[in-house]
Amino acid sequence: MKFEYFIASKLVANKSTKSSVSKPIVNIAVAAIAIGIVMMLVSVSTGLGLQQKIRQKVGALNGHIQISNFDDNQSEISKNPISINQPFYPKFKNVDGIKHIQAVAAKAGIIRTEEAFEGILLKGVGQDFRWDDFQDMLLEGIVPDVHTELNDQILISKYLSNRLTLKLGDTFSTYFIKDDPNQPPNLRVFRVVGIYDSGFQEFDSATIIGDIRHIKRMNRWSSDQIGIFEVFLDDFKELDQKTDEVYENTFNAQHPEQVLDTISIKEKFHYIFEWLTLFDVNIIVILAIMIIVATINMVVALLVLILERTQMIGILKSLGADNWVVRKIFIFNATYIIGKGLLIGNIMAFLVIFIQYQWGIVTLNPENYYVTVAPVVVDWPYFLLINLGTLLICLLVLLIPSYLITRISPVSAMRFD
Repeated sequence: MKFEYFIASKLVANKSTKSSVSKPIVNIAVAAIAIGIVMMLVSVSTGLGLQQKIRQKVGALNGHIQISNFDDNQSEISKNPISINQPFYPKFKNVDGIKHIQAVAAKAGIIRTEEAFEGILLKGVGQDFRWDDFQDMLLEGIVPDVHTELNDQILISKYLSNRLTLKLGDTFSTYFIKDDPNQPPNLRVFRVVGIYDSGFQEFDSATIIGDIRHIKRMNRWSSDQIGIFEVFLDDFKELDQKTDEVYENTFNAQHPEQVLDTISIKEKFHYIFEWLTLFDVNIIVILAIMIIVATINMVVALLVLILERTQMIGILKSLGADNWVVRKIFIFNATYIIGKGLLIGNIMAFLVIFIQYQWGIVTLNPENYYVTVAPVVVDWPYFLLINLGTLLICLLVLLIPSYLITRISPVSAMRFD
């Protein structure tokens, strides 16, 4: 009897591809599933890629966690220095998952040229600064040399270079206001050795990067005093947990009077990360819509197959097949149709993702998205979950129209034409 059921199953598949009625319906169902899976995979790839790229950029510019003097109240400008002689520097041994820690400082000033002037923030960095993160942002020139004697080299943003009409090799004067308003400002002459573009206008519009020793001299700090520590993590997903652990391990017995505070980039730039969470909502909406469209098309395709095979259903029932056995024949064939759509859709989706990754055809406005090219990533667990979820949801929904088979009697089916 199983052999007869197998033959019947093959007949359903073969006749559905030859019938003038069912063939276009089946093709539409396959196309709907293929297009749906393309939309879902590409949406997840770009959504996750954009989140990952923006997190990397924010982390590269500010570190994942910042440790500062509690009195500074998380100000960008370093007013109250802290000692670099900390038990957690240069290696944070008490907390696992810390990739790097670096000491920086910041001081506000005004750049003045013959044609314009602009308010800026000098970010002073030392020998421990991670320049690797700036390689993707560096458009021209080199990074400042902070390993040898103090020099006038400065890394400036493309935004500032355009506004101040500065190019590589140009020099400019910068005035830094002292805490005492009655004192004349500190004057420093810098030379542009590199131009970068991070995509974050609020950072690019004000930040220049140079040697931290300039800030130490202007603020009259000792050689072992710095503004803040920037901490980098191995895994961004552990940010909240590691922020608490870092805070608990910042107490210095040698300087008990100095209270240090910690803040994560998720807290400091909450508006950016809240905006990123909207991408998750958009992805969920797209997934839901695409799955609904695919299941509706599959329901229609299955109903057409059942109606066209009414006589065959009657024959199988007259041979002793129960309703569930006949329903399984049609569900198995529906699985084949879904699988075909998934296969075609995955091939198309990976082709689209590869083209975007290789050539960056789709571009974005950096003022709105902080990146110039739409980034894509391939997250295998997510992709596998989408494929399995689509298959299972479609099959579960198809159980409903397959119930129509139980309403077909052998006698009426044999007379059906």
